[in-house]
Amino acid sequence: MLRIPCPWCGLRDESEFRYRGDATRRRPAAEAGIDAFVAYVYQRDNPRDWHSEWWLHVAGCRGLLRVVRHTVTHEISLVESASGVQGAEQPR
Repeated sequence: MLRIPCPWCGLRDESEFRYRGDATRRRPAAEAGIDAFVAYVYQRDNPRDWHSEWWLHVAGCRGLLRVVRHTVTHEISLVESASGVQGAEQPR
């Protein structure tokens, strides 16, 4: 089980959070066409390294967080509020 350090609530179990998706993906422009949207919605990479993800603290402060986690070891190197992430498109 992951232990995620929430900036407001402290160290918490993964069961208090919900995974909201890849924080590195960018929504295509409206004029990009159907193929770009199909790729955006359905095609995912399976990285084997550090990865930036969105997590929602549903059983706590309800804050949306960006977590940088290693996909093999599950080590967490960074947790920050989504509002502090510049240029990031937050999940809907």
